[in-house]
Amino acid sequence: MIEYENLAKLNRPFIEKYKEKFGAILEKGWFILGDELSNFEKEFAEYCGVKYCVGLANGLDALTLSLAACAFPEKSEILVPSNTYIATILAIINAGHTPVFVEPNIKTYNIDENLIEKKITPKTKAIMPVHLYGRLCNMAAIMEIADRHKLKIIEDAAQAHGASLSGKKAGSWGDLTAFSFYPTKNLGALGDAGAVTTNNEAYADKIKTLRNYGSKKKYYNDIIGVNSRLDELQAGFLRIKLQSLDKINSHKNKLAAIYNDELPEEKFIKPLVDKNYYHVYHIYNIRHNERDRLKEYLDTRGIKTDIHYPLAPNKQKAVAGILDAQEALIADEIHATTLSLPISFFHSESEILSVCKALKEF
Repeated sequence: MIEYENLAKLNRPFIEKYKEKFGAILEKGWFILGDELSNFEKEFAEYCGVKYCVGLANGLDALTLSLAACAFPEKSEILVPSNTYIATILAIINAGHTPVFVEPNIKTYNIDENLIEKKITPKTKAIMPVHLYGRLCNMAAIMEIADRHKLKIIEDAAQAHGASLSGKKAGSWGDLTAFSFYPTKNLGALGDAGAVTTNNEAYADKIKTLRNYGSKKKYYNDIIGVNSRLDELQAGFLRIKLQSLDKINSHKNKLAAIYNDELPEEKFIKPLVDKNYYHVYHIYNIRHNERDRLKEYLDTRGIKTDIHYPLAPNKQKAVAGILDAQEALIADEIHATTLSLPISFFHSESEILSVCKALKEF
């Protein structure tokens, strides 16, 4: 069987270093807001090419607290792609604002920069581009639009650790960038974890205060905050894996190249390849009009796949009455036809060739 993902296999190369790190942290006895966190924040900020990084409990909090740091008026409109994961939408709603859908480009799956200006109103305060699957949005164009309309940019880079456009990495384009380190990510922790990167010291300081009950000094609370701190263990594990992130991304690119070379274009819609974009392939998706039958077929051949995502955000029960009036026809088409193929750090090139063989025989 070729698994879609296996976190035990994925983390096997790091186990001994994880054990050493765990022992050192346990022996030290400091588990919250310690040296591991501050060191990870410095190292990840440097990796992304920014001045500041603030470690948080998860990616959803990273998005929500980024919005909170901006202090927009209540019920501000935030432009967001209509085919993103629900977390992006929940963050906007939880922060007291209104998500406004912009349809994606059908070829890149990212927000279509040519449609953004049509959705801008006097209530619009920010654009939230989502670097879906590991490919950056057209950030140069989005930055130009944001500058012209005096809008903030909050990147959702939950799937784009190390991805870049013209050499400039995810996390270094917008006013703020939210990252998730969920275990399946290219830079994955051993539990929930997240972070925000920024070049704005005031934003970084505010998010540090917000994550710690609104407190800068213990037992003194200046603002209404939350408990969203990246703990020492996860920070320590992330420091270890960060050293191998480029290697992980390179391996996934090698596997993606096999799919790109082997799969016939007349049968499968493959990810767009552009030399200016360094795609890190958190997910390698194809599209097919008989997606469900294809998925079942591969399953019978012992090949596991996934769907990211089966249902568009505006169709989710949780947001009924909030988003269901917003049409998302392109998003619906993507959600109905997309299929995610195996592309983990532990997969071998021969396994990917076997997947390609099965796909071509479908």
